[in-house]
Amino acid sequence: MAVLRLGSVDQGKLPSDKRAFLEPYHKSMVSNLKSKNKFRDEGNNLWRDFEEVNGNDVKKLQEFLKVKGFFPNTQASGIFGYGTQAATRLFQEYVYSIEGEKSIGTPDGIAGTKTWEHVQRWTDQNVTNEWTKFTSNNPSSEYNEWLAVLQAAKTYYVKHPNDILKQVSAFNGKSDTYAPKDWHFNANDTHLLGLRRNPQEGVRNRENDDLFVLLIKGLVFTFWGSTDPSAAMADRNDEAFLVEGQHKYRLSWHKKSSEEKIYKALNPYSTGVLIFRDQDSDNALTDSDLKKGLSGPNSSINIHWSGVGRSNFSAGCQVIAGKSYIGPGENLIDCSEYAAVSYTDLSNGKTRGAYNVLSDLVVCYNQLGNDTVWYTLGREQNLNEIDNRFPLDYTRDRVKKLQTLK
Repeated sequence: MAVLRLGSVDQGKLPSDKRAFLEPYHKSMVSNLKSKNKFRDEGNNLWRDFEEVNGNDVKKLQEFLKVKGFFPNTQASGIFGYGTQAATRLFQEYVYSIEGEKSIGTPDGIAGTKTWEHVQRWTDQNVTNEWTKFTSNNPSSEYNEWLAVLQAAKTYYVKHPNDILKQVSAFNGKSDTYAPKDWHFNANDTHLLGLRRNPQEGVRNRENDDLFVLLIKGLVFTFWGSTDPSAAMADRNDEAFLVEGQHKYRLSWHKKSSEEKIYKALNPYSTGVLIFRDQDSDNALTDSDLKKGLSGPNSSINIHWSGVGRSNFSAGCQVIAGKSYIGPGENLIDCSEYAAVSYTDLSNGKTRGAYNVLSDLVVCYNQLGNDTVWYTLGREQNLNEIDNRFPLDYTRDRVKKLQTLK
């Protein structure tokens, strides 16, 4: 079998117009990056051209990934594009972390000899991907519990809006931020929940101490990072704090104008999201800031990578640490062996670790034709306020577990 990577194309399947093929994926990039007519291999910090390979190994790999539930939407085109890379990386991650078969090597989205060996093993032994037991129509019990929490939050805050949500409801302009009455929790969609801790505390170098819960295709994955800016990263005195509530996002790119740094991220869907600014320069979101009112819509509040988690990469965005995550069934996954601390590490064979898992899941498991991720941001104490089954320190303890892996 050939070594396959982003840009590999089966014999006779090379698109006649590279730019037209890439346009749906690159439409938000700046013009000079679009004109490269190459794939952005953001997982390995490279740009790759289309490269024809003998035979139909790409199609064979795509069919395997579809049958095994890693790439349910593939059309098996014979072109190793972004979806095939994401599904390959999910398969590698599953083998490496869930099965514990580290011989497959770093989950990098490149199908080399070791990956093909495990493809053959799964085929010969009819190995099953446990994630395929669940769908949006047959979700896990954990998924049902979280979706119930979100539905309860809508019911509660429609009746009892806090000062933030009252301002959101009163906002007359267009934005990607929704009032509680319009919050959307359809099980067929992808939902990301952010749980914010201590935004009112003035901290210049804010830590990655918040929790993120991804609900997708009936499954639950838990990540950590920060929902608040680190003033040191913001490089301004009035850093942005995303308002609490629900926001509409889509999979796109972060660092859109940087040839060396651009990578997949979630962006506000169209007009931008609503924010508050730290208008008294105390590196916190306080009642004083709330009284001064909303700002926005802001189209630059993305959901992106935060390195391995040592430093908070946020200047106002929602950021995900790459060190670890919790998979379905409470599997605590340590990505430390291959998770990059920063951009430099990406050139040294490491990846974005757990962050790649999140973005790859969205690429592979969002329903065909649906590019939306609904992001709902709340505070740690909101959980107990809505559902008293959650202890007051639930978020803190989950983040600590992810940080220390104990």
